[in-house]
Amino acid sequence: MIDPRGPRFAAMVTTVVLIAILLTRNGWLAVAQALVFAIGAGAGLRYAPYGTIYRTFIQKILPKPKELEHEAPPRFAQAVGFVFIAIAAIAFLAGATVVGVIATAFALAAAFLNAAFNYCLGCEMYLILRRATTR
Repeated sequence: MIDPRGPRFAAMVTTVVLIAILLTRNGWLAVAQALVFAIGAGAGLRYAPYGTIYRTFIQKILPKPKELEHEAPPRFAQAVGFVFIAIAAIAFLAGATVVGVIATAFALAAAFLNAAFNYCLGCEMYLILRRATTR
């Protein structure tokens, strides 16, 4: 179980990074963001860099969360983000700028929805897939 404000903080940081990628078309920055997503999806949110920043500096000054949430949906969202930004990184580094921009824009849309409106698109996808496969 995790503090639900952690993934939202991570989405805020991710939004800023994805905007920087779109503005600079920097494939190496996309690679770095892909690694962040890969760590969160693979090793867990406890080890994700933005989650570590949240727990170390932000969570300590906030009151305890009223509710906790399961880690699985945000981890799935990290995996989806990884797919999109990995495609973007490969595309930017290969000179396929249009593909890189489109893939980054999709990732940015999802991150922004979470950061601004607390709507985790990847989490919702997880829940839909879970319902579809457990009947």
